[in-house]
Amino acid sequence: MVNRLLFLSLSLTSATLPAADWPEFRGPDAQGHSDATNLPLTWSPTSHIAWKTAVAGVGWSSPVVVGDRIFLTSAVSLSGKEEATADRSLRALALDATTGKTVWDVELFQAKTPRAHRKNSHASPTPVYEDGKLYIHFGHLGTACLNAANGQAAWATQAFAYSPVHGNGGSPVLFEDLLIFSADAETEPKVIALDKATGQQRWAFARQSDAKKKFSFCTPLIIDVSGQKQLITPGSGVVNALNPKTGEEIWRCYYDQGYSVVPRPVYAHGMIFLSSGYDKPVLYALKVDGKGDVTTTHIAWKIEKAAPHNPSMAVIGDELYFVADNGILSCVDAKSGQVHYSERCTGPISASLLAADGKLYLQDEKGLGVVVKPGKQFQILAQNDLAERSLASYAVIGSDLLIRTEGNLYRIKK
Repeated sequence: MVNRLLFLSLSLTSATLPAADWPEFRGPDAQGHSDATNLPLTWSPTSHIAWKTAVAGVGWSSPVVVGDRIFLTSAVSLSGKEEATADRSLRALALDATTGKTVWDVELFQAKTPRAHRKNSHASPTPVYEDGKLYIHFGHLGTACLNAANGQAAWATQAFAYSPVHGNGGSPVLFEDLLIFSADAETEPKVIALDKATGQQRWAFARQSDAKKKFSFCTPLIIDVSGQKQLITPGSGVVNALNPKTGEEIWRCYYDQGYSVVPRPVYAHGMIFLSSGYDKPVLYALKVDGKGDVTTTHIAWKIEKAAPHNPSMAVIGDELYFVADNGILSCVDAKSGQVHYSERCTGPISASLLAADGKLYLQDEKGLGVVVKPGKQFQILAQNDLAERSLASYAVIGSDLLIRTEGNLYRIKK
């Protein structure tokens, strides 16, 4: 009976997931929103901790939550030493949500990993869950589909290797019978769709731009535009909107030499909001009803000051919130780009914003969690320091928060 209940809890489709579940990077809507209420406002290393669990290895994937299970990935050095380049075991693990104890921990691949950026890891992409399956992605190092109940692999492939720069980063997305991810390599960047049942390639889109540096790390976003699905996939120098079923391009917009694009785009008010990446990011608001090259016709507005290199944005009502990597939080009118404020909020930050329970949550790289009141006036409600390095984004479980640090996963309660 217990096994049957576990199977049922893990067999919910993404379309019917309750509010407590967090099935992919940035949650149920893929844009950092949660319907959860009564979330914690304050915490510390010694207070409001439901549990704290050590996680072996290095990984900046964010937690995924389904029922009473939490899923993570990690890259564990086989030598026991965290060297810049090393042979690593690439692993997926499931934790019991009530206790934090490990339910299963499986190795999917072993690989000699190249040097990664100091703010990256070899297990940075977040898994995605659907219909009892957990899809795991390690970028150029391999992709797999697991039975979420026991961790047994349905398929695993390393057939889509490419030449990376700084490691891997972008998370996969699901659309109908496809698993889709960006493969923005040093050369020949592309977007790839696999048959989610077999791991075989179904289509590939060759990304083309004039950017001299081709590598990027962005997670695509699927949106609905007048009944037509669009896969929004930013890369170096260009953002492409594709038909997710076929990989055919709908429209594209160029942003010159922007590269190493990380923030996942957000969609509201008929526009996509994205950041153009390094060296100097520009925030673009793009109308999504175009065809072909829309560079000169569909940019609604742009902001060149305090745009993010890494953290993904959030829209709450008519306001767009974004935080620069130096910790400057900005609130602007999403329709016009008018700046309401731009204020120092955190230290250096890479994690994406969370909009939940009438609050805006930020988590900086030193472990400081800052809670802000949404609105046109800047107001910090709380500052909560875990004093541990943290680059992963929040997840929500019930009325609690999940925070991944360099060595631990925390469940934070009210």
